[in-house]
Amino acid sequence: MRFRAKIVDLACLNHFSRVINTIAKLAKTCTLRLTVCKLYFILSDKVANGGVSMWCELCQGNFFDEFHMEGVAAEHNEIYLELVPENLSRALKTAQSAKAVKIKLTNKHCPCLRVAVELPSLSSSSRIVTHDIPVGVIPRRLWNDFREPSVPDFDVSIYLPVLKTMKSVVERMKNLSNSIVIEANLRGEMNLKIETDLVSVTTHFKDLGNPPWASEDGCQSSAQGRDLERVAEARIDIKKLQQLLAGQQVNPTKALCNIVSKRIVHFILLHEDVSLQYFIPALA
Repeated sequence: MRFRAKIVDLACLNHFSRVINTIAKLAKTCTLRLTVCKLYFILSDKVANGGVSMWCELCQGNFFDEFHMEGVAAEHNEIYLELVPENLSRALKTAQSAKAVKIKLTNKHCPCLRVAVELPSLSSSSRIVTHDIPVGVIPRRLWNDFREPSVPDFDVSIYLPVLKTMKSVVERMKNLSNSIVIEANLRGEMNLKIETDLVSVTTHFKDLGNPPWASEDGCQSSAQGRDLERVAEARIDIKKLQQLLAGQQVNPTKALCNIVSKRIVHFILLHEDVSLQYFIPALA
């Protein structure tokens, strides 16, 4: 089992850094899955127990100048590691003006991701700062626990308003209640509301648009044959929503959410070379 990679391009390095910062704000520990073409950051708290889950996918070719890996076996050419993303985020903070960053899986006393940051120096020799980040190697028999979460059959799918706007609304509301209700319909309307014994506050968004989703037979099915006014709603933990919005360091080109009434809210944030899915279960 081997892995080594190198980033030389500063823009790619800063972009990678921002992605890791976002992950670190969403998960204390997560699973890093390495394949030949992609990296995945996975958090799979059991949604049934009220945990959130996350699935973030990056194409390695958009970030790394060199990328070599050999998985556990020829037919299972993948590596699954458990790590604390905050540790990786910290290591990359030292790399903001680096000439190159190398990441390598090593095993001295325990398995580690070694992040070697080559910094520019005034003399001819360059300075290298090394961080060893402990990781756990996840055995093959447990890999099935980290498959991509299936998207439940949702009642409404809607584009999100500007995330900054949504974030400031949610931050104000979180001082009033621990939970928030997200409502949406197929007319591109969405409400964020909180209701307590003392106060009821609703913010309305209109003209957000609803994504066209391909139906089973491959035709684009949008809202045909569905009641456009019908509202789907789910009450979720406001802190988990705020965490998602506050963690966004990568401005997505598309952001949408799918609501399964009273069961789950599934957020999808798409960037040219990163996609992040985030599932927040509804509260009873």
